[in-house]
Amino acid sequence: MESMLNKLKSTVTKVTADVTSAVMGNPVTREFDVGRHIASGGNGLAWKIFDGTKKSTKQEVAVFVFDKKLIDKYQKFEKDQIIDSLRRGVQQLTRLRHPRLLTVQHPLEESRDCLAFCTEPVFASLANVLGCWDNLPSPLPSDIKEYKLYDVEMKYGLLQVSEGLSFLHSSVKMVHGNITSENIILNKSGAWKIMGFDFCIPSTNPSEQELKFPCKEWDPNLPSLCLPNPEYLAPEYILSVSCETASDMYSLGAVMYSVFNKGKPIFEVNKQDIYKSFSRQLDQLSRLSSSALQNIPEEVREHIKLLLNVAPTVRPDADQMTKIPFFDDVGAMTLQYFDSLFQRDNLQKSQFFKGLPKVLPKLPKRVIIQRILPPLTSEFVNPDMVPFVLPNVLLIAEECTKEEYVKLILPDLAPVFKQQEPIQILLIFLQKMDLLLTKTPPDEIKNSVLPMVYRALEAPSIQIQELCLNIIPTFANLIDYPSMKNALIPRIKNACLQTSSLAVRVNSLVCLGKILEYLDKWFVLDDILPFLQQIPSKEPAVLMGILGIYKCTFTHKKLGITKEQLAGKVLPHLIPLSIENNLNLNQFNSFICVIKDMLNRLEAEHKTKLEQLHVMQEQQKTLDITNQMNVSEEAKSSSTGNQIDKVFNSIGTDLLTSGSDSKENELSSKQRKTSLTLEEKQKLAKEQEQAQKLKNQQPLKPQTHTITPPVKQAKDLTETLIDNMSSLTNHSISKPKVASSGSFSSVPPMGIGMGFSSPVDSTKRNITNGLNTTIGLQTSGFSMGAGTTNQNFFSSPSGTGTAKVNIVPAPNMPNYSPVSATSAVSQLTQQNRPMPFVSFTFHSEKKK
Repeated sequence: MESMLNKLKSTVTKVTADVTSAVMGNPVTREFDVGRHIASGGNGLAWKIFDGTKKSTKQEVAVFVFDKKLIDKYQKFEKDQIIDSLRRGVQQLTRLRHPRLLTVQHPLEESRDCLAFCTEPVFASLANVLGCWDNLPSPLPSDIKEYKLYDVEMKYGLLQVSEGLSFLHSSVKMVHGNITSENIILNKSGAWKIMGFDFCIPSTNPSEQELKFPCKEWDPNLPSLCLPNPEYLAPEYILSVSCETASDMYSLGAVMYSVFNKGKPIFEVNKQDIYKSFSRQLDQLSRLSSSALQNIPEEVREHIKLLLNVAPTVRPDADQMTKIPFFDDVGAMTLQYFDSLFQRDNLQKSQFFKGLPKVLPKLPKRVIIQRILPPLTSEFVNPDMVPFVLPNVLLIAEECTKEEYVKLILPDLAPVFKQQEPIQILLIFLQKMDLLLTKTPPDEIKNSVLPMVYRALEAPSIQIQELCLNIIPTFANLIDYPSMKNALIPRIKNACLQTSSLAVRVNSLVCLGKILEYLDKWFVLDDILPFLQQIPSKEPAVLMGILGIYKCTFTHKKLGITKEQLAGKVLPHLIPLSIENNLNLNQFNSFICVIKDMLNRLEAEHKTKLEQLHVMQEQQKTLDITNQMNVSEEAKSSSTGNQIDKVFNSIGTDLLTSGSDSKENELSSKQRKTSLTLEEKQKLAKEQEQAQKLKNQQPLKPQTHTITPPVKQAKDLTETLIDNMSSLTNHSISKPKVASSGSFSSVPPMGIGMGFSSPVDSTKRNITNGLNTTIGLQTSGFSMGAGTTNQNFFSSPSGTGTAKVNIVPAPNMPNYSPVSATSAVSQLTQQNRPMPFVSFTFHSEKKK
């Protein structure tokens, strides 16, 4: 890896050194940055061609450099002759301006080491393209090595050279004198340009009808750079030391021959004995066979034979050559029209651009990108021409790769995306939306393409809205989900609700139906379906569109409508719509069919759910009964006590809510449903009997009790305590006000513990009955509450002495637990009269 990096570094260093040494000290470098070596051209391919940029404007140029080291082997006077010849050629080229001549951007500059001048951007010379690679960089540039000339390029290139010669001969009155493949340059856009005026011959009598061009005799002793290329030179130049405009036409014929024969000249010339070579060449030209021209297209073969004729008068002139049928090719004519586009008015341009889509498929892709695309995109600055140019640009974009599209086309399209007038621009973009979304990068889609779609949905033109709604489903899969959810769908909904056009409203619903599959379930349920209920119109087409969206959502595997949505929102909306008077029979049947399908699914899903719940309940009951049968005897006893508590709780609630009869019936029905053991049934019967007794007892009435004052001496008060207990049990209490009247009697005797405290308190106290329900009594001195171990405690906040008596409950009395405090019991009030208090003190030993 390191060796490769070192090799690359040395290559870059070498190239940089070559460029630096080539132009070091030349004044051209003050204004231009010189880049890499790309080609060679000029007489003997002596000029190295570099790419470059102008420092001030960043304009792209080509820099031609002649390195004086190439002529170090010559004597000084020879060097001077070569430099003079090169200098003359560049100066002449600089003075001439024509589309078929290479355009000079900066005149010739000379330094101690080199000559240099700058021209329009250049690709290569024709000689380089045809395989002559002298004075080219190493390694050879791949774009030159792999370059292939297409037929249309050959035709139009030769036509351009002919037009250039016509300009020189007719307008400038000049013979070029060295028309060769080396002096024909292909610029960056592929146009063929003439250069190399080193041996040009101006006319001595430009104002007269018959022009005269003085010619110098061939001097074989001169360096090759001081002489034209003899392989392309007309015979009369050598043999009769004469030249005329027809001499350039012979050179054109030789160039045409080499173009169709991969750069091979028609004759090999021995430069050491040039006169003998030309004499032999003259004989061969006089009897030129068809086999020698077999690689030349048949439609131009005869014209090339005429150009290569020995007699100059037989050769066609340049103007005649431009009009031969060979150049009347559709592709060549199209390229020629583009070169003269700036001369046309808008009407002529529009007619031409309308027919261009038929021509583009016949042209090679490289030719289209190089020669046609740049002039097309330059027309975007003219809004009136954009509707005519844009279809052609998008047609070219279809043939480009994504990288080519992003590099060559998208930068010019970006401003057009934002143009709103004329309206045809929007229509054209909408028709090619799939192309734009496929090849445009995501960021540019979000910033340029989708905003254009949103503008189309909000456009005042109904036609634009309809087209947009029809096209959106075709590229919906290319739109990212957030953009669709947050920007596209809301605009479609607005178009549907706000438009006065039935077509737009229907197309909005159809569009929504087609893009449902790209949305998620909950967005459809929460956003799309509620929107359907907001649509105000009841036209049959709109109703069928609504039905279609419901049906798509209902039947789609990914989406679906929940049974809750079906029952609560969808069916209540669809059923009224189904009986609209505007619907015909078929439309009504469609509604009913969908409604029935929804009802069937609703029934099936809910029935399945209920059946599953029923099975689970049955399994739970079976499990409860099994657990009940498997408990131990001790657990059974505890369970029995809990059941009695529940029974009393239920009885108390029923008494207070006056629903005892219904509760008993309900309880008994529930108990009948569960199979009980004999013991449980007996206990249940006792509970019911006890509950009945409670219902039949008379209401309690309050009684007044006089408590004897406390005695200081300790004495046996057992009998007095028993009497007090009996009197307390018979104490009547006034009946509370409840929702429904009911009565209860006192609970049968049970084990109770009581304690009284001495200080008399005139404030109200609370009394707690045996059901654990607080009853407010206007007593003046004691409280009563349910104990946690079957005991009742009566106490006052501060007592000076306490007394406790434990009475063992009867063996046949069940163990009652307090009833829940949640029973709805109102506070009871007793008559407002004071009650004396007595304090009892008990000793651990009874008197005998």
